[in-house]
Amino acid sequence: MLDYLFGNKNIEKILQYLSKNKTGYAYELSRQFGCSLAPIQKTLNKLERGGLLVSLNIGKTRQFQFNPKYPFLNEIEALVKAAYRFLPEDQKLTYQRLTRKRPRRANKPLL
Repeated sequence: MLDYLFGNKNIEKILQYLSKNKTGYAYELSRQFGCSLAPIQKTLNKLERGGLLVSLNIGKTRQFQFNPKYPFLNEIEALVKAAYRFLPEDQKLTYQRLTRKRPRRANKPLL
């Protein structure tokens, strides 16, 4: 929906995902959207160079999130959230984190 405005469909996907989940890393995003890793990495680096995103290393993983000091962050988040409301329900599910972020406790029974 916003890919014409941003000029890249991956930018819209990344912004929607980060809006819903607050953080994400390149491999997680590529797996979530079913696309190759290289374009996602290029887009994340482009958004970081532009100042919209910041990254921090957690172990060997480079985690991205919105830059709280970006001057137009509130406006961009409002635009992304408004666009999210108009997405079909099946597309909305692609922006929710579906994988576990921490390991299961030892000896915990499976339900």
